Amino acid sequence: MTTSTRGTAHGTRGLPAVLVLEDGRSFRGRAYGAVGETFGEAVFSTGMTGYQETLTDPSYHRQVVVMTAPHIGNTGVNDEDPESQRIWVSGYVVRDPARIPSNWRSVRSLDDELVAQGVVGISGVDTRALTRHLRERGAMRVGIFSGDALPDEGTMLAKVRQAPEMQGADLSTQVATKESYVVPAIGTKKFTVAAIDLGIKGMTPHRMAERGIEVHVLPATATVEDVYAVNPDGVFFSNGPGDPATADHPVSVMRGVLERKTPLFGICFGNQILGRALGFGTYKLKYGHRGINQPVQDRTTGKVEVTAHNHGFAVDAPLDKVSDTPFGRAEVSHVCLNDDVVEGLHLLDQPAFSVQYHPEAAAGPHDAAYLFDRFVSLMEGQRA
Repeated sequence: MTTSTRGTAHGTRGLPAVLVLEDGRSFRGRAYGAVGETFGEAVFSTGMTGYQETLTDPSYHRQVVVMTAPHIGNTGVNDEDPESQRIWVSGYVVRDPARIPSNWRSVRSLDDELVAQGVVGISGVDTRALTRHLRERGAMRVGIFSGDALPDEGTMLAKVRQAPEMQGADLSTQVATKESYVVPAIGTKKFTVAAIDLGIKGMTPHRMAERGIEVHVLPATATVEDVYAVNPDGVFFSNGPGDPATADHPVSVMRGVLERKTPLFGICFGNQILGRALGFGTYKLKYGHRGINQPVQDRTTGKVEVTAHNHGFAVDAPLDKVSDTPFGRAEVSHVCLNDDVVEGLHLLDQPAFSVQYHPEAAAGPHDAAYLFDRFVSLMEGQRA
């Protein structure tokens, strides 16, 4: 949903730009990145840093990300930190972009990277006011328009309201790999895992490889037969964009895995897929959880973790009891301390669990890295 004109970043910064929300509120600023127009769902991220990982996270496909931190771009862009091969956000909103990046790993500026990839952005916006508006009114469709000849606000608003909504969007196949590939184990190979790519971040298979796991990354369209063709010791379902209510195929595949009682781990979208596979519903959050400073409690240990989040939907499962499902007893294992949203599930009668947040910590804290060890323990237990 992006139409952009590429040019030098410094040549676009002085051009006028307007951000228009679907409820009619608008914010004026200056062009940042490519010049043109773009549409998506307006969401905000509370991370102080890690903008490069945010931009390249496939879960942000078709979303316009508002950064709540006021100063963005000061560490530039490097070639080591991207979570995928491209920027996935539909648009980018910042208050005070860095004029000159300063970091020993930087190879180019953030605005030059946005221009090169055709990502339309806006700067000089009061992102505090915009974030408060989204918190009060909820995530909504938005458009960014920039250039010398801007349409009138009525025309811009009409275009925003014609853009597709996130609810009901089936997006995982648009961001997932088309061909299977293998991430080899680092050191001695201990296990083989089949990972269903619903929008996987590059750090996730790396975290498994560090633990001696050979990861076979499969397309979102993979079947149960494709999964078991690699003789997996465990199966992983990744993060990804879109409405989990549309993910009937991944739910069907997960049920096939649960029927075989193979150790299973899901992250983010994978948590919602597990919820649906167990018979729970899902729903859209008012404005979602996005950032690298979200408090979550692991109810099995009582420990509180600071975690990285990127989700606009959640699982509707009871917090106060164990639930009977077609695959045995299940309970909520993790909960967000800000709003009691379900942040994890696990089965009591077979080796399967999931979390709603991002334990691979890219970008983010490392409090939840133990979850990959928990997955390893499940596979060790099954083998024993």
